[in-house]
Amino acid sequence: MNEQEHIDKLLLELRRGTITIGVLSQLSNPQYGYSLVTRLNDRGIQVEPGTLYPLLRRLEKQGLLASSWDTNEARPRKYYVLSEMGKTVYKQLCTEWESMVESLDSLIHRKGANEDGDD
Repeated sequence: MNEQEHIDKLLLELRRGTITIGVLSQLSNPQYGYSLVTRLNDRGIQVEPGTLYPLLRRLEKQGLLASSWDTNEARPRKYYVLSEMGKTVYKQLCTEWESMVESLDSLIHRKGANEDGDD
């Protein structure tokens, strides 16, 4: 595996962990799959439908999302929204995320930590 392949693999792992919280952040109001892909992409979170739809199904199965079908339009759409448990979990994830960002920020911006033998 070359250097770029290593970087691509690590970036993919990093993105997987952030997509879930990104999706949950957009579901305080009902959204259907394609609208969610568009909203996320517009906000800099690139997610493919082939990644999003299985994630939505998994989150629904875990009880974090509720869904309903809108059949009033020519093309029926399944809308997803945070369940009560999903709201609680999302708040906890946000708290943990903020803590992790703060910790990682202090590690990343700590000048010379790896250079002076403090590893």
